[in-house]
Amino acid sequence: MKENIRQIIAKFKEEDRLAAKAREEEAKSPVTKNERRSFLKKTALGGLSLGAMMYASIEDTVAETTSKVNRYSNPSDLKITDMRVAVLRNVGRTPIIRIDTNQGIYGLGEVRDGADERYALMLKSRILGLNPCNVEQLWKIINQFGGHGRLGGGVCAVEMALWDLCGKAYGVPAWQLLGGRYRDKVRLYADTPGFDDPAEFAKVMRERTVDQGFTWLKMDLGIHVVADEKDSLVNSQFWGGAKGQYDTRDYMSYGSTLHPFTQVQITDKGLEGLSQYVESVRNAVGYEIPLCADHFGHFDVNNSIRFARAMEKYRLAWLEDMVPWFYTDQWRTVSDAVETPTCTGEDIYMLKGFKPLIDARAVDIVHPDLGTSGGLLETKKIGDYAEEHGVAMAMHMAGSPVCFMANVHCAAATQNFLALEHHSVDTPWWEDLVKMTGSQPMVDKGFANVPLDAPGLGIELNDDVMKEHLHPEAPGYFEPTPDWDRRRSWDRTWS
Repeated sequence: MKENIRQIIAKFKEEDRLAAKAREEEAKSPVTKNERRSFLKKTALGGLSLGAMMYASIEDTVAETTSKVNRYSNPSDLKITDMRVAVLRNVGRTPIIRIDTNQGIYGLGEVRDGADERYALMLKSRILGLNPCNVEQLWKIINQFGGHGRLGGGVCAVEMALWDLCGKAYGVPAWQLLGGRYRDKVRLYADTPGFDDPAEFAKVMRERTVDQGFTWLKMDLGIHVVADEKDSLVNSQFWGGAKGQYDTRDYMSYGSTLHPFTQVQITDKGLEGLSQYVESVRNAVGYEIPLCADHFGHFDVNNSIRFARAMEKYRLAWLEDMVPWFYTDQWRTVSDAVETPTCTGEDIYMLKGFKPLIDARAVDIVHPDLGTSGGLLETKKIGDYAEEHGVAMAMHMAGSPVCFMANVHCAAATQNFLALEHHSVDTPWWEDLVKMTGSQPMVDKGFANVPLDAPGLGIELNDDVMKEHLHPEAPGYFEPTPDWDRRRSWDRTWS
């Protein structure tokens, strides 16, 4: 075979020399048009040309002709060999998982903020030895171990890592594996921290909109804003002032009690105080920028309607999580009673959890958190189903850049997408946790760049920065996890 190739090379040496001379003479000719001249120059400089290959060694010729082939992996022979974890001190607690393979490539995923890395580690024995590129097959093996809220974190982390692996194996971005992209940039929304000093607040708003370039904002607009004002709330002191929305240590605490069962109410004075607060925000940011609201507190559907109607003149982009997501009928009651769009979904697991809300037209916007909702493909399915019913999709995200970039790929591939949350705008080291493997920065003026020239999620970890921000209660960095290798249960849920 080598002798045949040498004969072909010898045969075309002289022809190639003459062709190269002819190209050179044509390029120098005054009658040659500029476009043609430019083309001839590019063919001469565009890498190892056919002519150059005729003079090259056998080894160089083979290397050049296969230079675009991904020899780093053979996707059909990929096997999962390990899962390891590193826990960040980010938004409380954020575990990052790494799924390794027999070919040296690995995938990154993230267990949702505030969740336990063991939600993911217990899945390791279910996927060892399997091909990570069969994402949907593996998803059907593990999704029974997920659930609403943080219980979905482990399954979603694995799903993210599988798409990262699959993209790297085939040399394409994750959005391409989801069916292609609708956009090159993903619009972000950022929180707007409140300040009592109007001048300080205006300064922060200018930084958000002018310096950082955000075109969509979100604020916390709860009863905590007026809780200390006399006669603003009813029955709040029984619940410790109704400020402990996230204190769930006690089963009967305010944070653990469903909204309809607290009997906390808002007075007209309280609504007036909240209106003044929103007006000050609108005065600072204007009306061109969408402004949505969250964290209202645990009060019932009646107070939700009173609250929403008092806010209508400020044209908020949405009112989020006013009652628990599983009260479909109550959401429909609120949505039908107010003009401001309603929104929920950050705690819902899988499309089947969203279907009752969408089918009943109970909310105007679904708001999945990809770290709970099922990962990239399931969240795209949620968006697609919502689109069929005329419902838009925004995306909740309060994690590290790993989950953030998984969201970016999903948002790029979903048509009815509105905006993605960026929860760590003011954390200086947040973006440095990873390195972008493509040519663009992660975030640019309020928009995330969709990776166009990088495989998988388009990131690699920055080990030094990661190690600086490990959670003190989990200091190890991707240590071996042999205790999770063995499967000890019969998982089938049917007979």
